[in-house]
Amino acid sequence: MKQGEIAIVGAGLGGLVAGLLLVKDGYDVHIYEQAPSFSRLGAGIQLGPNVLKIMRRLGLEQQVEAMGSKPPSWISRNGPDAAVMADIPLNRRRDEYGAAYVTIHRGDFHRLLTAEFPADRLHFGRKLTSAVEGDRTVTLTFDDGTSVDAAIVIGADGVNSVVRETLLGEEPPLYTGFIGHRAIFPTARLKDSGFDFDPCVKWWSEDRHIMVYYLDDRQEEMYYVTGAPEPEWKNGTSFLPSSKEEMFAAFGDYHPMVHAMIEASTEITKWPLLTRPPLALWSQGRMVLLGDACHPMKPHMAQGAAMAIEDAAMLARCIGEVGGIGDYESAFALYRANRMERASRVQEVSNANSWLRTQENPDWVYGYDVFNIPLRAA
Repeated sequence: MKQGEIAIVGAGLGGLVAGLLLVKDGYDVHIYEQAPSFSRLGAGIQLGPNVLKIMRRLGLEQQVEAMGSKPPSWISRNGPDAAVMADIPLNRRRDEYGAAYVTIHRGDFHRLLTAEFPADRLHFGRKLTSAVEGDRTVTLTFDDGTSVDAAIVIGADGVNSVVRETLLGEEPPLYTGFIGHRAIFPTARLKDSGFDFDPCVKWWSEDRHIMVYYLDDRQEEMYYVTGAPEPEWKNGTSFLPSSKEEMFAAFGDYHPMVHAMIEASTEITKWPLLTRPPLALWSQGRMVLLGDACHPMKPHMAQGAAMAIEDAAMLARCIGEVGGIGDYESAFALYRANRMERASRVQEVSNANSWLRTQENPDWVYGYDVFNIPLRAA
């Protein structure tokens, strides 16, 4: 076992992937999560070839593929009349990308990663209240009164990151003026609709959209997530119940195929879409950030989780590149040098909500291989 403990704050997708890769490299890693236990969040997620290559390194690629749907392409349609605006090959170009494109239930993917991480190193019910750096360690204190020391701390604790606040001070994320409605429902509820549904499709109009895809190859569950204007959101509320009535108010002029999906919905929630300006500071001392703690973004490229997972893989690679956590400053500088431009570009394109609206080449996103791309000097 390599000397010096690594503490990861947050057991989301990025935190777990960082932990799994670093454990694989022989480090003593513990993850601290504020939630009392694992929770199967009711949402879908898209995992591009850039993510599946990282799952391959963890030995999980085949399991992820088996759990999800593998759409041949991403279709973009005009909301009111269903006219095809773009047809972007996904799994039709699998061999070129070197891995599959999978749409999956986020909770199932999260559960797989959670189950892979050593249970005795994953600590639930630990809400971080402070992180204080000393000469050789960082002391983490939690709201249950416990504390731990770690040689380095990875802040993977999301858009409201306490680790980020420790480095930069308290600064709430910015509400974008848009919300996302989410729903998962059995596709059996669509059987009498008379429509053939695309496996992965985004419906567009001037200031709103709805993204829809299957969650499994059997096409038994369908998921949609929207982006729609909402002038205000009560700060501090993570999500609220929504309704078919709200959905029809937002998408009443869309094609009857969209109306059929709204009618088929069994439970709808709505979430604020939050962001922050691109962050120049990714680390300070023995603490480093990844994912939404560093660069939250609107979900409009379906790459937010992918960026956290890529961050995790690049951070693990950079720690190995410099010979271990003893030279954490060099590792963190190398990590920032090799992630900031890409993460900022994805954040910018996501927030603009233009991705794949018209026919374009997505190779710069899906063809990326975090383990084989040449490293830039810090």
